Amino acid sequence: MRVIDVEHLGRPHVIGCWEIDGMLVDPGPESSLHTLLDKLDGQRPEAILLTHIHLDHAAATGALVARWPDLPVYVHERGAPHLIDPSRLLASAERLYGDQLEYLWGKIKPVPEANVTALAGGEVVRGMRVAYTPGHASHHVCYLHEESGTAFVGDVAACRIPPTDLVIPPTPPPDIDVEAWEESIGILESWAPQKLALTHFGPVDDPATHLATARARIREEAELARGMDEETYEADLQRRIAAQLDPETAEEMFQAVPTAYQWAGFDRYWRKRAEREG
Repeated sequence: MRVIDVEHLGRPHVIGCWEIDGMLVDPGPESSLHTLLDKLDGQRPEAILLTHIHLDHAAATGALVARWPDLPVYVHERGAPHLIDPSRLLASAERLYGDQLEYLWGKIKPVPEANVTALAGGEVVRGMRVAYTPGHASHHVCYLHEESGTAFVGDVAACRIPPTDLVIPPTPPPDIDVEAWEESIGILESWAPQKLALTHFGPVDDPATHLATARARIREEAELARGMDEETYEADLQRRIAAQLDPETAEEMFQAVPTAYQWAGFDRYWRKRAEREG
């Protein structure tokens, strides 16, 4: 098992693709595909397991399947249609990233339906236990590699850039749901994993402490965003990150968790909650 740093836009410690038993968990963006392929050294993966289809985690999937046409891909059933036909995903991404979309994430290729296995949660696939874990995204799953006790957690366990222990939950629109996220963290805790495998970035050897911190930080950031306008919250978040990290690690965190999109995810969550509560 190893984390392959795909060196997004040439920067380390931003996006990691996990390789385990020949499988890739979240191959990262197509813009970093050359780095991933170099580090795979020509070895064909056994399968791709996606925690969710956000472009920083999954945008390289179509290109990998084009390279190896029999490569199987596992993804939650809500995400599967957008891998097969990414037109709606790309339209949404273009609204968010504008003309920076291809520079950031590369060219997004569709995945043939025959390659895709849709998951609901509760399955065991290729030695991995699957759980449905919404909150960050409505189509998010996590995987537990039972032999090693490692949980591959996508963005549910938030982000932490080594060597620091600062935890920042990524909260882009449109699917942020604080209560669902807290429940998903509870699922991970029920697994009692020995290690967490973070996409952003690397292993966590004290899962219980990290998950408790992630839960608290999600709620804390939600309340802060609720009390500020977008500009104020973004400036405050940037200040707090810069105050706690050295400049190099802060830049890695800003790239892994772009602060420009953090407030909007929480704002939509609070508005939807207000509508439900009448």
